[in-house]
Amino acid sequence: MSYAEGHEPAALLREYLHLFTNESLPGPVLDLACGDCRNGLLLAKNNLSVVCCDIAQPALDAAREEARRCGVGLECVRADLEENGINLLREDYYGGIMVFRYLHRPLIPFMKKAVREGGILMYETYTVDQSQFGKPHNPDYLLTPGELRGWFSDWDIIHYYEGIKDNPKRAVSQIICRKGAQ
Repeated sequence: MSYAEGHEPAALLREYLHLFTNESLPGPVLDLACGDCRNGLLLAKNNLSVVCCDIAQPALDAAREEARRCGVGLECVRADLEENGINLLREDYYGGIMVFRYLHRPLIPFMKKAVREGGILMYETYTVDQSQFGKPHNPDYLLTPGELRGWFSDWDIIHYYEGIKDNPKRAVSQIICRKGAQ
């Protein structure tokens, strides 16, 4: 099986790809807790500067190899984003940050500071209703109603959704927003 099989970018990113490709972002895009960086690879294939960050070195190695195979540049950074007292996000640096299927609440203030004015944030993760469909079950990894929107209420919200999605069935909250002048 090739890398591309079973490694489709997130539907939310495919639907709103134009927000990254049709505009001049004020810096690279960070694919945070990226796993195999399937989302970052899509942006790299669209000539964007991308930094993929995850704790799993084998997944980053696979992403790096796929980028090489496709002839695109991709920076891969191995990091434990949940290490106490450590913030690896450079302030006022990224033109965009993407996060899918990951939640570590202490990172949110650092993410907000890491995106430059005019930059895009795309975030999708599970809500407390996910327990009825499968993992995760730990409330530390599940958003409460309105929580995601509340964190970014001072940004320009482009898209917001909270509810049940199909294929596979899952309970999620999604937000796409642009950082305005703070």
